Amino acid sequence: MPTILEGGPEYNKLIFNYDRSWTDDLPVCKVSGVGYLTRQRYDELGQRRDELESEDISLRCCYDDAGVVWLYGLFNGHNGAETARFARDRIAAEILLGQLPTTEMDQAAKEIIQQSFLSVEGTYLETIDNKLLQRASLLLQLPEGISHYDAYQQYPQIIEKLKELEEELSCGTGASIAILKNNRLYVANVGESRVLLCKTDKDDVLRVVQPTVDHNLTNLDEVMRLTNLGLKIADGKINGNRTIGNQSSTRCLCNYMIKGAYKDYEELSAASAEPIIAEPHIVGGISIDSSYRFMMIVSPGLLKTLEEATGTNQVNKELALLVVEQLRVQSTLTGVAQAVVDHIARIYHDTYEAQDNATGATRPNIMLIIRNFNFAMPNAITEQQHSWNGSYDQDTAINLTETTTSTSTDPSSGSIKAILPYVDFSEFNSNVDKAKAQGTLPSNINFFYE
Repeated sequence: MPTILEGGPEYNKLIFNYDRSWTDDLPVCKVSGVGYLTRQRYDELGQRRDELESEDISLRCCYDDAGVVWLYGLFNGHNGAETARFARDRIAAEILLGQLPTTEMDQAAKEIIQQSFLSVEGTYLETIDNKLLQRASLLLQLPEGISHYDAYQQYPQIIEKLKELEEELSCGTGASIAILKNNRLYVANVGESRVLLCKTDKDDVLRVVQPTVDHNLTNLDEVMRLTNLGLKIADGKINGNRTIGNQSSTRCLCNYMIKGAYKDYEELSAASAEPIIAEPHIVGGISIDSSYRFMMIVSPGLLKTLEEATGTNQVNKELALLVVEQLRVQSTLTGVAQAVVDHIARIYHDTYEAQDNATGATRPNIMLIIRNFNFAMPNAITEQQHSWNGSYDQDTAINLTETTTSTSTDPSSGSIKAILPYVDFSEFNSNVDKAKAQGTLPSNINFFYE
């Protein structure tokens, strides 16, 4: 007879009863904030309709057990929020109760992170046993080789029940997490949400670094992995499709239908093994010193919305600039995150309204988590408690550059490419040089670019 800890109906009820999560009782990180908006659809009249529940789930907590551990996570659900909540609770338990060591942390931390993601997958499969049995029983009631059209005409009740079950079995989630202990940061992700670190270089210029990777059909490592399984991928499409089932990512947690039942999808059926996997990309430990200013964890929906609204191909940089702007005027970090989210949603709406093509459009769920390390907030209600005494001077240059890591590199070894300045000062500099040559430049002016 299975116990609650081993599985069975009572265990499933416990796992998927989300009126209250055990993580709700963990202390909330006071130097972080979250902003979000639910999915918004435009009806045939162009009117906006908000969904009641977000599929994006956040986690930002601290846990004091043999040294403070800070844990942050963003779980972007697909086809519902149930597995996003499930992944949050399971990963938090594995990491916070897994006793991260205080010495020789890096390898042990990576192993615990890896195990936490695998634990989500294993426990998820235990919870869906009954649904898989029901699905198999219904499929056996259909004549072998019958077309979907004929099956729907002749066995509508079976097909409707199958559709309902498969909808539940296609619920999955992406995940990005960040763990901070003893000023060592560990980052892991599956899917397309991102962790972004903003830090200043030796010239006091703010840079944005992306330690996570995007697991999708534009990632060359993922394309090679899937190609080796026998799938045909070209121009960001898999057998002509940009989506994989109900998602665009090549890695996720849960979602049985594109894993255990991947043969049912025409674009995946040629694969020699399960093409969609749950193995996380892990980076760390990153030594967080006083040059690091803040961290962002960003949902794929927010990145997509900002890209579509602005046409930018430097979305990390544009997002960091928006956050810096709000850090200078808002009084709380949640206020910062929500102001950025609201601004992006507004320009998205304005863009579609100006093009007169909002009808039928959908703005996805969007979420932003901000963790402040060392950026001064002049209007903060209370003094921010940081790890260092110094604070980021709000007059320091913010000529952002971007650093992106591959699936096999550390942020410290990623290639850095220059990005055009946010403001072009070339005309001003030219006039200064002319004034110098003519001897008309006031002697009491300091030019910091010299």
